[in-house]
Amino acid sequence: MVDVYREKMHFYGRIFIAFGLVVMFLAPTVTWIVTGVGPNWSKLWWGVLTLSIIFLPGGLIEMMTYSPILGTSATYLAFITGNLVNLKVPCVMNATEICGTKINTPENEVIAAISVAFSSITTVVIITTGVVLLIPLRPILNSPLLQPAFNWVISALFGALGYKYFRHNWKMVVAPMVIIIALSIVMPTFVNGNVSILIPIMALLTVGVSFFMFKKKWI
Repeated sequence: MVDVYREKMHFYGRIFIAFGLVVMFLAPTVTWIVTGVGPNWSKLWWGVLTLSIIFLPGGLIEMMTYSPILGTSATYLAFITGNLVNLKVPCVMNATEICGTKINTPENEVIAAISVAFSSITTVVIITTGVVLLIPLRPILNSPLLQPAFNWVISALFGALGYKYFRHNWKMVVAPMVIIIALSIVMPTFVNGNVSILIPIMALLTVGVSFFMFKKKWI
């Protein structure tokens, strides 16, 4: 029964991925048709190649890392809607913890799909509300009192999200954290400009260190 469900999810998931790609290319294509201003093909392909080299390794690592956690249906839904690291995966992990389900079980497939779906709906509602209220709240948001806080939004967001994972497996975090902090101090420009390269490197390092600690029975 589970295999039949996953086969159906793969079937429909591929269809919606194709629809998603069509929608992504729809806006620039319509603009091209209406205005008659087309892309510079030589620069376009060079840009595609450059971005693929930079972002493709990180994308593959994300797919291999998060798919087992999300399950079949939630994986397709999460990768279509985006925001995996800062929204979808934390929602799934929290829902799994609350419901007491285990990864790679039929129960967790359902929980993961529901949590990703509702997180997507919540995101749309919040963004829509923010756009509607942007002008009325502009005097408050531009207040000198609140301006310093906006400089720390990203740090606070990812710090809170990271704690969700770190608190259960803090021993695995020590080695990659020490290395990335050292790199940030010694080579801050390299770290800030090569995040996509560092993601697979840190992922492989974490797996290697965790395997070593597991073999030594430290975890």
